[in-house]
Amino acid sequence: MNILFISPEVLPFARAGGLGDVSHYLPRALSQRGHRLWIITPKHRATDQVPHEITRRPSAIKVPLSWRERTAEIHTTVVEGGIEVIFIGCDDLFNRAGLYGNEFGDYEDNAERFIFFSRAALEVIKALDIQPDIIHCHEWPTGLVPVYAKTLYKDLPNLAGAATVFTYHNLGSQGLFWHYDFTMTGLDWELFTPEGLEFHGQLNMMKAGLVWADVISTVSRKYASETLTPEYAFGLEGVLKVRKNDTYAVLNGVDYDVWDPSTDQDLVANYSPADLAGKKACRRDLAQAFQLNQDDTPIVAVISRLLDRKGFDIISAGIKDILTLDLKLVFMGMGEDKYHILLQDLARDYPGRVGIKIAYDKALAHRIMAGADIFLMPSRYEPCGLEQLYALKYGTVPLVRATGGLDDTVIDVTIHCDSGTGFKFADYSPQALLQTLETALTCYKEKAAWEGIMRRGMSCDFSWSRAAAEYESIYLSARKKVGGS
Repeated sequence: MNILFISPEVLPFARAGGLGDVSHYLPRALSQRGHRLWIITPKHRATDQVPHEITRRPSAIKVPLSWRERTAEIHTTVVEGGIEVIFIGCDDLFNRAGLYGNEFGDYEDNAERFIFFSRAALEVIKALDIQPDIIHCHEWPTGLVPVYAKTLYKDLPNLAGAATVFTYHNLGSQGLFWHYDFTMTGLDWELFTPEGLEFHGQLNMMKAGLVWADVISTVSRKYASETLTPEYAFGLEGVLKVRKNDTYAVLNGVDYDVWDPSTDQDLVANYSPADLAGKKACRRDLAQAFQLNQDDTPIVAVISRLLDRKGFDIISAGIKDILTLDLKLVFMGMGEDKYHILLQDLARDYPGRVGIKIAYDKALAHRIMAGADIFLMPSRYEPCGLEQLYALKYGTVPLVRATGGLDDTVIDVTIHCDSGTGFKFADYSPQALLQTLETALTCYKEKAAWEGIMRRGMSCDFSWSRAAAEYESIYLSARKKVGGS
């Protein structure tokens, strides 16, 4: 198939989160399966900082925005697998420090920025004569693409027989804007209805993709079911119930060329399920790096954004009780100031037992994954999650809240003794977290059983090739829906 990805961020050219990874690794895996791929993305300021040869095409395109036009430059490069990455350039809109905002919040003109991007993507398809079988759009910044494909650009020959797939990665951010911003879309006001693009008087770009795409996907089966409820859908549960039969779920993948303890160059020693000896050396290295006591007490690690929704509200509420347990703690991440202060206080008050890094260091993340015994992810909600997948591969037993992708990827040892890969709790409370930690620490003392848990986790397959095969099936379903083959 000819598959066109449209995404607001793509690794290594610009990344704000996991979406950037998906937009890099999934096209690469699909290319390896014989498909032809293009990726359209904005040319962010960060793009110019990547050592990669990017060519500007001599001709630009005009993109209508309400009563005026903006000019979009076209830049291209080719990445692994022969995938052409097409950058839409407009310095006024994208030459900025952040992708969606800065330290003061979201950019006030995000509606204009991504209305422009969505329509420019259709103009690029026409200008470069791309003829996709599938147009795969990601998150709210691309939500208008399926709308344009079925309205203003429905007669474009390049789109004949093309099916649209829209993936929502996180409904916590929906692209909500003042209703007067709708005029910039160039769409008929008849579409601005509760059944269409209107959402409580506002323009909702996430809703646009969910309503107009031929099929929808999300990043875990549990999250797909959770987002049928008000707690997780943030008002879009009605739309998703209507589209339930057109919605699929595929877990994100892991690049095992990067995340594999048997080959990881950031580790002091490598190890595998067949030979776990190197993990002890990694454990000593981690304790030394964070100035922790060199003893047999298990190390519990957290690598996360320091936010309430990542579970730091229940961690902070229960931290004194947690520190009565026989364990050591390692934290790495950045987020809210109140949690920076909390962790700094903990490191000062519990020397040798609590180590912190208020930053993200990729090489150190690998050392933490390899050196810790338990990896903690008590998220309030987690559409997919990647860190628990890394932890499984590194034999660092995950302890997670049973939500979203965490529930889908971790098998609870307390329920499935012979096949379990980690520990889960359902109730979002400090008490449930503490009780599950106590259970895990008890299991840790049974060394043979614990190594069995480690080896089962390390043998799990969450590769991108698995995800690509599942998306192939979704694409075929989308093609059949529009009469393609």
